[in-house]
Amino acid sequence: MEIDGMRVVAGLMVGTIVGITGVGGGALMTPILVLMFGIAPQTAVGTDLLYASITKMFGVAVHQNHGTVDWGVVGRLAMGSLPAAALTLAWMHFNEAHQIKSGFIISAVAIALMITAVGMLAKDYLHRVGRSLRVTDASYFKHVQPVATVIAGIVLGVLVTLTSIGAGALGTVMLVYLYPMRLNASKLVGTDLAHAIPLALIAGLGHLSLGNVNYGLLGNLLMGSIPGVLIGSFISTRAPLTFIRYAIAGVLGLVSLKMFGLF
Repeated sequence: MEIDGMRVVAGLMVGTIVGITGVGGGALMTPILVLMFGIAPQTAVGTDLLYASITKMFGVAVHQNHGTVDWGVVGRLAMGSLPAAALTLAWMHFNEAHQIKSGFIISAVAIALMITAVGMLAKDYLHRVGRSLRVTDASYFKHVQPVATVIAGIVLGVLVTLTSIGAGALGTVMLVYLYPMRLNASKLVGTDLAHAIPLALIAGLGHLSLGNVNYGLLGNLLMGSIPGVLIGSFISTRAPLTFIRYAIAGVLGLVSLKMFGLF
């Protein structure tokens, strides 16, 4: 494998952000691969999924040691996301959707990026709404919470498999609304990372079977991302998460417009 310094640095940068916030894996890496390195969109999606699953394993290990993973919530999300990912991969295989023109994939990624950016900007508002519902009608909120979490997992499963985007960024937005009192900032990051691993792994292996993974690229990204996610996970409790979240949302919005060809 030939070492490419720029790709290693890209992995380090994105890995650190993932470790700190739990978001930014697919949402940042896939556009970087397409726009900066000229990687074919379908290869960028497939490679990024395997990269994300391996990278986040190291971050979750750190969070697990600190007791910041809620495995009950992870299980609920996985009940929806894993079957949805498997069915989406089956649809792609039998309909040869992996051979769809790159322009379609770029548009799908751009739409996913914009949805993610808006969701991240609305995160605080959704948290307030979820907390209000939890306090004013606790019994009903707790009754629908498990089903709503499974549905959220289904949405994530389809979106992540098609675009590699959503497991971290949109996942945290959904969780902050569904579990406004159960998950604090650190548990939100750890729980979202833990759920993203099996989802990204299943989707990534599916793309591998479709020939959408570049092994050399994957190796270079992991050389940077593994130390990056460990560093980020250690400093996650001290980082200015709100500022970072708004900054990422702004970048994702601009990248989305770029991928739409608006500038």
